[in-house]
Amino acid sequence: MLRFTALVLVSGLALSACNQERAPEPVDRAQDAAAGAVGRMSAATTGSNLQSAYIPGAAVGDLYEIQAADIALERSRNERVRSLAQMIKTDHTAASTALKSAVAQADPAAVLPVSLDERRQGLIDNLRSASAADFDKTYIDQQIAAHQEALTLHRGFADQDSPLAAHARQVVPKIEAHLRTAEAIKTELR
Repeated sequence: MLRFTALVLVSGLALSACNQERAPEPVDRAQDAAAGAVGRMSAATTGSNLQSAYIPGAAVGDLYEIQAADIALERSRNERVRSLAQMIKTDHTAASTALKSAVAQADPAAVLPVSLDERRQGLIDNLRSASAADFDKTYIDQQIAAHQEALTLHRGFADQDSPLAAHARQVVPKIEAHLRTAEAIKTELR
């Protein structure tokens, strides 16, 4: 319990620094790491157990992935990073479209988010402000954390008694492929 409390405090401090106009890159990296831990915990608890949490979690995850991929396609000069970003953009755009259709059938009253939450907006801000020298590493580190979170969310929800469980099962293989590719690229960037 003490470790959990410490993690929450450190995460809160790091995320609160997101409101600064321009944080130095070490602060951005700490924010990104804390955001990843918070995201995985949220996905493992409510997101993978409640349809009302799964829907926005999956939708905002796709929005973040698409926006981050657009930034990577614009800024990266590494062909492997650019290839991963294009794959992520294509797959998460398709997943977002499929989610919208599945939600319309499963829960017509549900409203899908159309903008990022504060945590993921902080990731996008940190990605935009990363120096050219650190951009690829920042992008790949964020992608590893984001895809670990997405796997936790979708794998956890895949066995729920919900019409959306089929969507969760359907996207897992693509997310796993993105994660494997990002991890392989990370070893090249060291």
